[in-house]
Order: sequence, then structure tokens, then C-alpha cells
Amino acid sequence: MKLSPVASRERFTASPVARLATADAHGVPHAVPVTFAALHDVLYFAVDHKPKSTWNLRRLRNIRENPSVSVLVDHYGADWTTLWWARADGRADVLEDGPERLRAVELLCGKYSQYRDTPPEGPVVAIRVQLWSGWAFA
Repeated sequence: MKLSPVASRERFTASPVARLATADAHGVPHAVPVTFAALHDVLYFAVDHKPKSTWNLRRLRNIRENPSVSVLVDHYGADWTTLWWARADGRADVLEDGPERLRAVELLCGKYSQYRDTPPEGPVVAIRVQLWSGWAFA
């Protein structure tokens, strides 16, 4: 059954991890898992301290070329009556500094204990959600 935007947002924001889908200027897709925090209809994720060779990540390059993104969370189980997914479609901005970036880092530190001792120092992405959608078996 189709989920309402409110139910989709509730399921989405309660999830610990999401999958971010971006595309470059030529439409070549790229998907990666992200941790995130939500404030109203804005999602935030950060480039954090986990090992990376650079902060010039493909997901950030894609967003700068094509800010339209989708972010997906889901629940899978052997009992298929428990299946559901929720998606946030919107436009993303890369935040290098400023008060919105600082607030996003605070939100991420509040949600993930792993960030409390080592807050993300890299860019933060703000996704302004234009559409919440979802589906559940029951």
C-alpha cells in the first residue's frame, strides 16, 4: 500500500542509514550509503573522518553538477508482510561552512554517538526534500 508523505517521512527519519542516489551531468548514476539527520524537510549528511583518499568524492561532484537526488531507506525481512520503503526526493547543496553546516553537524552528533568525540570536519550536504513517498506491504 502507498504510504502518505507523513508516514513516509516518519519511517524515513527513524532509520539509522539511507542510500543516496546521485547522477552526474550526463545522467550516470551513483549510489552510496549515508548516515543522516533530519530537521523538518531537510536531510543532512557529512563527509566524516572514516578513511577516504579525498574529500572530493563522487557524490559531492555529482551534486555540484546535478543537484537532484533521491535518498532511500527500507526494511527487509523474511516475513514479507513486514516489508516497506520510504524515499525522499529533493535538491542538494554542498555546505562548506556557515551556520547551517554547524547546525547540521550538531544534529549528526546528537543522532550518532560515533560523531560525538570526532565531529565531521568535511563538507555537509543539505537535501531540501520536495517529495516524501513510500510503500508498505501492510
